[in-house]
Amino acid sequence: MKEFLLKPKIAIYDSLKSLLEEKKIGKEDLIITNEFVLMPQLGNEEPPCDVLYQEKFGQGEPSDEMINGMFKEMKGKTYKRIVAIGGGTIIDISKLFVFGADCEVEELYEKGAALEKKSELIILPTTCGTGSEVTNISIVEFKKKHTKLGLAIPQLFADEAALVPGMLKTLPYGVFATSSIDALVHAMESYISPEASPFSRMFGKEAIGKILNGYLEMREKGEAKLPADMEDFLIASTMAGIAFGNAGCAAVHALSYPIGGNYHVPHGKANYMVFESVFNMYKELGADLSPLEVILEGIFKCDASEVWEKMFDLLSFVLENQKLGELGVDAAKAEEMAVSVLENQQRLLGNNPIELSKEQIVEIYVRCI
Repeated sequence: MKEFLLKPKIAIYDSLKSLLEEKKIGKEDLIITNEFVLMPQLGNEEPPCDVLYQEKFGQGEPSDEMINGMFKEMKGKTYKRIVAIGGGTIIDISKLFVFGADCEVEELYEKGAALEKKSELIILPTTCGTGSEVTNISIVEFKKKHTKLGLAIPQLFADEAALVPGMLKTLPYGVFATSSIDALVHAMESYISPEASPFSRMFGKEAIGKILNGYLEMREKGEAKLPADMEDFLIASTMAGIAFGNAGCAAVHALSYPIGGNYHVPHGKANYMVFESVFNMYKELGADLSPLEVILEGIFKCDASEVWEKMFDLLSFVLENQKLGELGVDAAKAEEMAVSVLENQQRLLGNNPIELSKEQIVEIYVRCI
């Protein structure tokens, strides 16, 4: 049986201020965000509620140490609503705050399924890649394990995903590029997942089209810079989130997590580093990628035998890829990361269109060196 779940409510707002006013955000609520994101949107006015700024507890992607520090700051406090305003780091952290702040993150990962949700959750994404505003997944780096782990339980669904396209207009180009490629990976991995359904594929296909057609328009203009209209990329990211929230991500994400955990590479960039090699391995092993190839044929107006070369060539225009060797990865490290993938990422590997052995995972990493 294949299920399809569509949560949460999705709303589009003209501005952050209009959201805060319409929702009557006040003293019973908590905003989790970055100061550089929030204050310009408020015109440097005082926020209407308590605010927790993530950057005061560490930089980069969410880690157990960072989240435990934030929990310690808010210990004993309970809020009616948690409002997450930011990218993937903010969103993944904020989801864990729905249980309050009296546990450490390790305990939440152990007991999360049995815990009661204490606060409503509103998520406003400020990048066009995470898709997490519509999923029940939180990804955290556990420092001692040198990898990332995911917690996927119903309590982590937001009550509302709030989209404000105007907030993406100031994204740095690099963040736009890596986050939108991340959304493309979400859509493509979920499209060929064994758990894919006609409904998840509907959202995934639309997301793939919006992202790749947007990239083609950029290339036609000869401009590797932030598009003037970001709404399509934001909507595509949310659609990809719905797709992978139901059908799952697979080996690209599984192999990216040790890269992020060991070398502190941003998530979207780590995905991009292994994206092509993973799909090349799928093709060599005989995985059926024809459902994706049909979509790509329509976008690139070419034969199926040419679509992958054309797509990755387009991605290289959007963002030059980086080799793992530049991070210091060698064959021995590739072996170590492959072991970590098999030990910690079975939740993702189960969504592969074809099974990958340890030797094949090592080979994927080596090809990226």
